Amino acid sequence: MNANAEKVLKALKEKGLTCGFAESLTGGLISAELVEISGASEVFDGSVVSYSNSVKINVLGVAKDVIESVGAVSEECAKQMAAGTLRVIGCDVAVSATGIAGPAGGSEKKPVGTVYLGVAVKDKVYACHNVFDGDREQVRQAAVNKAYGLLLEAVGENF
Repeated sequence: MNANAEKVLKALKEKGLTCGFAESLTGGLISAELVEISGASEVFDGSVVSYSNSVKINVLGVAKDVIESVGAVSEECAKQMAAGTLRVIGCDVAVSATGIAGPAGGSEKKPVGTVYLGVAVKDKVYACHNVFDGDREQVRQAAVNKAYGLLLEAVGENF
C-alpha cells in the first residue's frame, strides 16, 4: 500500500473533502492506489483516464488549440485537465497527470520522464513541471507519488 495515499485519505477525511483525478500517463494508477485503502469511498469521487487527446478535449474541456500549440504534455494542458476534473466530477480538489513515460515518445524539448501535474481547488489552478528518471514503471510511479504530495499540499494550504 502507498503510504502517501494513506496520508491523502486521512487528510481528506479530516477536512471533509473529496478528490478526483484526470490521468493520462498514469492510466488510473493514482486512483487505483487510493482505492486499495479501506474507506477511500468517503473521499474519492472519481477519475477520468484521459489517455487520448480527444478525451482531454471532449470530456475534460482542454482547449483544442492548447493541444495543437503546446501539446498534451504541457503546463497549460495539466491545468485545464485539473480544472475540467472539478467540473466533470464535482470534487473539492482535483489532480491531473500528463507526460511521457517512455521508452519512446520523448524529444530534446520534452524528454522521456517529462511530467506535468495540475492541481485545481475552488478557483485556484496550478501546475508543476517534473522530469523523472527511470524506466516506464519508475516514471509512472514517481508521477503518482508526486501527485499525492501535491494533493496533500493543496488540502493543507487551501482549506
